Amino acid sequence: MRHSNEGDDRLDLRVFVPSLAVLAGVCLPLILFPEAGPAAISAAFAFATGNFGWLYLLAGLGTVLFLIGLAMSRYGNVRLGRPDERPEFSYFSWIAMIFCGGIGIAIVNWAWVEPIYYMQGPPFGVAPMSAEAAEWALTYGQFHWGLTPWAFYCLPALPIAYSMYVRRQPGVRLSVAARGILGRHSDGWIGVALDAVVVFGVVGGVGTSLGLAVPLVSQLVGGLFGVAPSLGLDLAILGLWTVIFGGSVWFGLSRGIRLLSDANVVLAILLLGFTFLAGPTLFMINGRTNSLGQMATNFLTMSMWTDPVTGSSFSRDWTVFYWAWWIAYAPMMGLFVARISRGRTIRELIVAELVWGSLGCWVFFAVWGGYALDLQISGALDVSAVLSAEGIPATVQAILGTLPFSGLVTAGFVALCFIFLATTLDSAAYVLASVTSRSLSGYQEPKRSIRIVWALILALVGIALIQLGGLKPVQTSTIVVALPLIPVLGLLTWSLMRWLREDFGTDPRRDHLVIDTPAE
Repeated sequence: MRHSNEGDDRLDLRVFVPSLAVLAGVCLPLILFPEAGPAAISAAFAFATGNFGWLYLLAGLGTVLFLIGLAMSRYGNVRLGRPDERPEFSYFSWIAMIFCGGIGIAIVNWAWVEPIYYMQGPPFGVAPMSAEAAEWALTYGQFHWGLTPWAFYCLPALPIAYSMYVRRQPGVRLSVAARGILGRHSDGWIGVALDAVVVFGVVGGVGTSLGLAVPLVSQLVGGLFGVAPSLGLDLAILGLWTVIFGGSVWFGLSRGIRLLSDANVVLAILLLGFTFLAGPTLFMINGRTNSLGQMATNFLTMSMWTDPVTGSSFSRDWTVFYWAWWIAYAPMMGLFVARISRGRTIRELIVAELVWGSLGCWVFFAVWGGYALDLQISGALDVSAVLSAEGIPATVQAILGTLPFSGLVTAGFVALCFIFLATTLDSAAYVLASVTSRSLSGYQEPKRSIRIVWALILALVGIALIQLGGLKPVQTSTIVVALPLIPVLGLLTWSLMRWLREDFGTDPRRDHLVIDTPAE
């Protein structure tokens, strides 16, 4: 009989093989049919977001309200672990890993330019490039990277962590966390299919990150060293990333991913602090204060706005797209955050994601988004024109060039990009290794060999798709997966609430609710 802290860390071919089959089933058509494949995926995406946009919006608002209610309830006191369980990581490292694993390089890419996009095409019939458009620009940036995205991330983490640390069921998988509803079916083909889709979502999410990161870093490195962006430069950058995140995955959570995340947060704080002091400090403070008030006042409207009368595409192109993106990433984040949250309470986990995750993103948009917006409004740089003519990488490069010590700042920014993406990639490889292991306990790490296999698979997929220009279709297909994931998230929530009522339904209120013996 195995000890309760032990599980089976061998490779589970029942999940590994179908996962690779799903991945190949999406990637091969893109390679073999470079025109028809992406067109079919784009049509599927347009169908999902065009016909079910209302469902994404309802899911977002419902998730936020559910988690706030759960945190305020007596179930918020439930400790994710044994009665004497202490948190595995310090609070700073825990928050750093949650933030860096969930946001990755996307925040350093979009924080500069997203407000400009909103200013060019604002919501609610506001005139483009007007003063009112500028106010909504900061507000919507912080809305799309605030409470609702982090609520999507948090929702699956709770039942997964509960399954591992309260019920002590072996297996770091969504199928195991759904056992409260699926029962024995979670070990059959339904569970395998669910886990295979999760693997595809994780790999597709990594494709999204690579699609943002490689062109941006190529542009910045080329500018620093006078090298023209090329396929060779792209592959060299991807190779360096593979070495960084492969080493981090090899060393595991404590000595690899944790240290990389800590360094990431420190470097981000330094660059944000420099921009805040060197840029229009008062404008950033006023912009943040104004956008917070505008978002608080209009949160329900922004969460539910479909514009059914005039039929503008703003909600579909931005809010629905983002909610689908976050939902697609949610299983990976749920698995990763659950694994690092042993010893925390349900309330602590909800606060960490909804409060600290949102605040972290808001700082990026307040400082870097505010700086870019001030450049546009003051006329110091026509950011909008650069963005329309040359794209995002060239725009970020132009904005960085307006800062004091621009060469040094750009070099620091490139380093931040490398570390940010590496933390996302090593988190992804760690999750993939966990999902494709037979029955890990919450006290085990997956085998190094399985972690390295997934690190190499991620690198190879990235190389193939960069060479073929197929990253965008993979990103889009991942987001299409978000539609069937909505009922899956509902299933996980139902499973969690059933377990909570079974285990703590009659317990009196205590500082922390724990069970000494897990229920059968």
